[in-house]
Amino acid sequence: MSDQPAPLPISRGLRGRCPRCGEGHLFSGFLNIRPSCEKCGLDFSAADAGDGPAIFVILIGGFVVVFAALITEVVYTPPIWLHVVLWLPLILLVTLIPLRAIKGLLLALQFHHRAAEGRLEQ
Repeated sequence: MSDQPAPLPISRGLRGRCPRCGEGHLFSGFLNIRPSCEKCGLDFSAADAGDGPAIFVILIGGFVVVFAALITEVVYTPPIWLHVVLWLPLILLVTLIPLRAIKGLLLALQFHHRAAEGRLEQ
């Protein structure tokens, strides 16, 4: 048995690994979730991050881009075409790059905290 502590679900999720074993892949494409882990067999069918990852990415990325655009406008006052050339690629970078990692993180945290669909007790 190893003396190292098991990796946190946060690191497993950010790396796109299985939340249980940390070795299998969570995604089969860019954002498509596999049906199950190829290493431990954990069923991913109940995993659903919903719109959570998109909301986090939009809010964080939007703050970065709007703040940078406002500072640039106040300090340099560039023409509109330069704003388009500068900020469209930055918008793509700050939204697409972290989206997969944040989705993996939210799915791993769901597994770690045993989050499930709400049920009414009868």
